[in-house]
Amino acid sequence: MNILNHKDHDKKILHIGFDDTDSTNGRCTTHLAYLLADILIKKFKVNFIDFPLLIRLNPNIPLKTRGNGAVCLRIKGKEYEKIKEETIHFIENYSDLENGANPGLAFYEKNVISNDLISLSRNAMDMVLSRQIAEKIARKNNIKYYLFKKGYGLVGALAAIGCTLNKDHTYETIAYRKKVNIGTTRKIDEYKVKKLNDESFPFTFNNIDFRKNRILIAPHGPDPVFCGIRGEDPITTSLFFKNLQIDEELDGHMIFRSNQGTNLHLTNERRLSKILPFTSGIINCQVITKPIIIQGGHIIFYVKDYFNDILPVAVYEPTRLTKVAALLEIDDKIEIGYGAHIKSNNVKTLNLEYLLIKELKEIIYFKNPKCEKCGKKTKSEGKNKGFQCPLCKNKIKNVSKIAIKKNRDLKCGLYIPDPIAHRHLTKPLYRYNNEKKYNKKYISDLLKNTRWISKNSGGLI
Repeated sequence: MNILNHKDHDKKILHIGFDDTDSTNGRCTTHLAYLLADILIKKFKVNFIDFPLLIRLNPNIPLKTRGNGAVCLRIKGKEYEKIKEETIHFIENYSDLENGANPGLAFYEKNVISNDLISLSRNAMDMVLSRQIAEKIARKNNIKYYLFKKGYGLVGALAAIGCTLNKDHTYETIAYRKKVNIGTTRKIDEYKVKKLNDESFPFTFNNIDFRKNRILIAPHGPDPVFCGIRGEDPITTSLFFKNLQIDEELDGHMIFRSNQGTNLHLTNERRLSKILPFTSGIINCQVITKPIIIQGGHIIFYVKDYFNDILPVAVYEPTRLTKVAALLEIDDKIEIGYGAHIKSNNVKTLNLEYLLIKELKEIIYFKNPKCEKCGKKTKSEGKNKGFQCPLCKNKIKNVSKIAIKKNRDLKCGLYIPDPIAHRHLTKPLYRYNNEKKYNKKYISDLLKNTRWISKNSGGLI
């Protein structure tokens, strides 16, 4: 992999963003990025100034692709117009247009990302944005863009360009299958995955769901991804992948820098009455109803915010948070990460993504005193009439009921779903308070010293 030399310093960066190239039937936007990156390096001799970026957007969007992930490639080189022509041709011919893909493609030629793009990217993490809004921002910033079919992917294309990942971030090494194997069963040694998971923890994450004994590194659909190893640095994720010793002959792999595992969609807080359907965020609130169990083992309870706005919260059984939610009581103070949805009864509901219990209501209950003679629990004789033992008939007067503090069987703290219920953006428990800081030189050194893309031969490109 070539690194920028001194002759490149005066050239503008070409940012290539695209999204919505796949469908539920197959294809993959990251695979397209892998193929395109290979062409850009081999044919056009470009220099990548950052790892390819895999940017996951608001996971609650109804029209999302499978993982709702957009890609940005940041390069320097020559023949930008020819690169653009090649990229347009590539997007048009590779995308699954026949099965519902609606790609968007954008080219941004500047060394500094505009505030408009940064703002759009932030909003795309937790809101619903229209293609028209994206087009308006593209025109304002003189960005060349291209729409295929309905072009919904333009939002993701611009959001990926605008996502600088200049704070917390993770990496993913994604391996791709040869065309002849796509659709066949992926064969992965579970013992190796578990062993490598133990050896690499906490520098890789979401490899296994131990509760269900299920491997999480490989998809199950007909797409070209064989597996993906997510973690804190590209060296560890690549070593994990290499040591899997996959029997299937793969086409190659590429390493992405990503917002996966960062909770980037759960940062903004809005009052309950202002929350829109299909958005994400956080809310500090108070429980106002006892949780109830509904069909399927799911939990529903209502909360109110500081403005006394009220909404229901749904906790779904696969998250394995239902047992915790069931122990909540009225007046408990909590913070939740949510995805807002409209249910069949047309009620806006917050689907719980994490639960932070901040303050537990102290619950006191009262019980009758025991008989002084035989130790049997007494019965009340009536208001201000004392108590009588049902066994020996001994009467006790001038005694009050005994106040007992209820054992809540619940502690304040953070509760997140099991890995099998994690979304791409869900932050694993160990990453809390261990977020990374952006270091441009460190990333540049990683690009220089990491085999971040390989194709066919498995060698460094």
